[in-house]
Amino acid sequence: MFLMPVLSVFYGIVIKMYYHDHNPPHFHVAYGNEEAFFAIDSARVLGGHLPPRVLRLVVEWQRKHAKELDAAWSAVQVDKVPKRIAPLE
Repeated sequence: MFLMPVLSVFYGIVIKMYYHDHNPPHFHVAYGNEEAFFAIDSARVLGGHLPPRVLRLVVEWQRKHAKELDAAWSAVQVDKVPKRIAPLE
């Protein structure tokens, strides 16, 4: 499946996950023309690039929503639509 459910959107930052994506568990971030993906458990950048300010916001968001990201990862691994996650405020 090639769909990427959107989990959250804030400040022009879009957080998504692929169905049946590879390990380690991670989420994808798009901001303008920049993209990166992050480990769910640590918010470590696994690939790509984002501006420093955006990177800080994504890490802050991940720290607040790690359990929800785990649940979303579990859902997309079995073709279930993950729940939306609150944006950073």
